[in-house]
Amino acid sequence: MAIRGEFSSRIGFILAASGSAVGLGNIWGFPAQVASNGGAAFVLMYLILAFVLAYPVLMAEFLIGRSTKSNVVDALGTVAKGGVGRLVGMWGIATVSLILAFYGIVGGWMLAYAFEALASLFGLEDVAQWLVSSSLSRNILFCALFMLLTVGIVSGGVVKGIERWSVRLMPTLFAIMLLLFGYVMTQDGAMDGLKVYLLPDFSQVLNPNLLVSAMGQAFFSMSLGVGTMLIYGSYVSHNENLPKLGAAVSLIDIGVAVLAGLLIIPAMYVALHNGVQIFGENGKLLAEDTLIFAVLPSLFDTMGLVGIFVALAFFLLMSIASLTSSISMLEVPVSYVVEKRNVTRQKAVWIIAAIIFSLSVLIIINFNTLFGFVITLTTRYSQPLLGLMLCIFAGWVWRRNDILQELKKGDEHAQQSLFWRIWPWYVKFVCPVVIVFMFYRSL
Repeated sequence: MAIRGEFSSRIGFILAASGSAVGLGNIWGFPAQVASNGGAAFVLMYLILAFVLAYPVLMAEFLIGRSTKSNVVDALGTVAKGGVGRLVGMWGIATVSLILAFYGIVGGWMLAYAFEALASLFGLEDVAQWLVSSSLSRNILFCALFMLLTVGIVSGGVVKGIERWSVRLMPTLFAIMLLLFGYVMTQDGAMDGLKVYLLPDFSQVLNPNLLVSAMGQAFFSMSLGVGTMLIYGSYVSHNENLPKLGAAVSLIDIGVAVLAGLLIIPAMYVALHNGVQIFGENGKLLAEDTLIFAVLPSLFDTMGLVGIFVALAFFLLMSIASLTSSISMLEVPVSYVVEKRNVTRQKAVWIIAAIIFSLSVLIIINFNTLFGFVITLTTRYSQPLLGLMLCIFAGWVWRRNDILQELKKGDEHAQQSLFWRIWPWYVKFVCPVVIVFMFYRSL
């Protein structure tokens, strides 16, 4: 049987798990939701729900992972003591593989736009134009490049691959965000965006649409339900205090989302000041792919030569955010194949990456039909249901004393902790109800 890896340091685990949680949704989804849902009122509810909904589910994954020290299929099979757990584990592997299939396409777009900035800098206008075109060749080539980067990191294993690169990529991500924020705030129009982002409209706090949006953002931004956090938890030493590690991961994920808002919303109002259209026909701020691939590039174009460097920094930021999430996604099926099929890590990584890349190519060729369908199937339906199953396993199936003993390995006074007094009943009753409500409202 293959020897399992283990994170060599606390900071390595925190940055790796935070990297998994920090993705494109934090940077291109969260800011627009803030602006469209009452500004700071949305931020407030997001902060609350991130800890009352996402953190308990995150801890369920960490605890199951560290207790079982195995891949997602065996881990859930051990907790559930039957075929249902293993079936849910396989469901998680299928879901995360499909997510990575479309995520690889988007990650490839980010790389292409970063290369476009370099091509423009060197006066290669024809190349630059091709890099931002939506051609079949560009999409396949850069999806392949993004997957190769992911493969290169995951092939190195837990310490020499995932941990080594996470402790480099995450600080780089923070540094780029802070530099871009500092630059954007020197531009005309930035303060208008900052006011929109920070000034609350408390009449919106109990708006059902705001609450559902905040719950969705809190849940999905932490990579919950598909086994990524469970796998990372299985690589944590028994000596670590898991509730504290989980809180650190949650805080970093929330911090990146809030910082992204401080960058993106002022940048959009700088674009508005420079004559770029930032509102749709419905009067709401343009978001997601339109924001990233139309509004912001138009802003960079108005900045002259400095805009090329800002574009390069921004799309490097987006590429890093994509990559830190993709490596955790690929690790989920890889860990299963390595442990259950007695295959070397390098061979398993290449085989699984090839299969997922084939799915990506299939999506690219049938883009209009499959891209939106796969996103909806995985993130709107499969992820919430998987999160619900994790809550049921942790709250109703897994023996309470076994959970306590696992917590005591990292904290001998765990029984007297506030976490132990609240979490077991919370994950048993509150989280399932909230997830079902969120799932119902998203239909």
